[in-house]
Amino acid sequence: MAMILQGSIVGVLLLLLMLLLILLLILLACKPWRFFSSLSSPSRALKVGDLERPLVLDDANAHGQSNESTRSNDLEGACGQNEGLLHSPRMHDLVYKQRLPSASLQLNEGDSVVLNSDTIEDLSVGQTLRFLSLTERLAEVQTHVRQEDQNPNLKSDLKNDLLQNLAPKAIADQRSCLSLEVISGPSCGLRCSVQPTSASRLPLTIGRVSSDLLLKDSEVSGKHAMINWNADKNKWELVDMGSLNGTFLNSQPISHPDSGSRHRGDPVELSSGDIITLGTTSNVHVHVTSKSESQIPFGIGIASDPMAFRRGGKKLAMEDVCYYQWPLPGISQFGVFGICDGHGGVAAAKSASKMLPEKVASILSDSLIRERVLSQCDASDVLRVAFYQTEANMNNYYEGCAATVLLVWADSNENLFAQCANVGDSACFMNVDGKQIKMTEDHRVSSYSERLRLNENGVPLRDGETRLYGLNLARMLGDKFLKQQEPRFSSEPYISEAIHINQESGAFALLASDGFWDVISLKKAAQLVTQAKERYFEGGGNISEKVANFLLSEAKTLRTKDNTSILFLEFDRKFRISCKVDS
Repeated sequence: MAMILQGSIVGVLLLLLMLLLILLLILLACKPWRFFSSLSSPSRALKVGDLERPLVLDDANAHGQSNESTRSNDLEGACGQNEGLLHSPRMHDLVYKQRLPSASLQLNEGDSVVLNSDTIEDLSVGQTLRFLSLTERLAEVQTHVRQEDQNPNLKSDLKNDLLQNLAPKAIADQRSCLSLEVISGPSCGLRCSVQPTSASRLPLTIGRVSSDLLLKDSEVSGKHAMINWNADKNKWELVDMGSLNGTFLNSQPISHPDSGSRHRGDPVELSSGDIITLGTTSNVHVHVTSKSESQIPFGIGIASDPMAFRRGGKKLAMEDVCYYQWPLPGISQFGVFGICDGHGGVAAAKSASKMLPEKVASILSDSLIRERVLSQCDASDVLRVAFYQTEANMNNYYEGCAATVLLVWADSNENLFAQCANVGDSACFMNVDGKQIKMTEDHRVSSYSERLRLNENGVPLRDGETRLYGLNLARMLGDKFLKQQEPRFSSEPYISEAIHINQESGAFALLASDGFWDVISLKKAAQLVTQAKERYFEGGGNISEKVANFLLSEAKTLRTKDNTSILFLEFDRKFRISCKVDS
């Protein structure tokens, strides 16, 4: 028995030795230690953790010399296109310094990202991530470089195509001019302009002490708010800097929710026509134009006020939006001037003020249509189609707006013409050769013409009934839900006759929201304009702006209870403005 037991033990040991030998042979064949050594050695790929520094590594041996040279040169050219935007010494105040989540980064073994070492130390985290996206796109081009032996021009074509795709946005970023004008408060009349490429002037600060826009208002903090250019969004952004009395955009607070913390608020996008309120009395009008915008061949003034405390101290949101574009993009002799008065919120007014100029410009981009307007001196079809297209593209079901658009154009002999279209109760009139010409139609339910239309198309209105489904307007843009309930609501615009403007006769045009017309008649408005022009003629400066502010102050004096916006055009040749940019 002992002999048998010893033999069994020896057999088991031999079997184990054979298994160990087989396992050793498998390990030698597979060489698994190479995986551990690659992890411990410097990686050729960008690690997720590297983004936290930020630092971008590259292994010079990972690629051939030609590929590395091409990648570096391409990136260098791409960076050159954006140099004005990415090297602002003060841009870091508004750059979003977020880390990319690990799930969003997908890199394979052997991938690399190259940065010019001279530019790394000037970049913030947000800017470095922006470069990564550029190099990732550049890396895609490298997969095609090997084909250059078959086609010597391919490499150059690919590089040029990529740079053409990257450059336009950066170039477009540099063509936006921001103009600010204080339209009420102790510093009324103060103006300031800046463009995105003015790196030394960004961000633009607004406050009572050592600020770019200096307001002598005791309710304004020393450093109250600032405005900066967001190159990623191609937008100007406003930030409250922890002010004591708060910053409001179109009567909506943008300060930090914890008012006692004095922390900065979140950035909020600015649009042309916005009203910034600092404290309770200082209002700043925002106007955004193209840097290449040519001089407007007439004077223009804008004044606006939410009249926020006219209803027994109740806060009244600003729902008016004023806007203008001269010239329209790509159409040198046409311009659009308008007011949108929102109800139920400002969203519909903002949408319409953005779409209407775009639709008009799109229609007039057809040379045949443009020539017909110039030859026939009539743009009725252009305005009508623009309103139809705007209404069709608006998605505002529970908000709407009145809209008034004045289209002005010049023929080859520099003769000026104007034609107006409107829905709602924001009105426009022109003074030509001493005669007042009403350019709009009142579309309130109480107006005689609208009552006739409503009674002919449905249940007659009762005597004294001035509202339909709670609205005092019968025509408007938006309000899709109400239009589904009541088909008599309409977006059909009234369109005036085209008016020839004699620039030697002191002609002018006045557009205003209903807050103005509620307290001032057309005849009285004409008298006030004449009075204001006589008062400010000797003072110089932009008389049109002074006239607009004078009219606004009269509406305040008469205690209007609604948002009030005024757009005044003086067609005398001596009045000119342009977007003047300080370098």
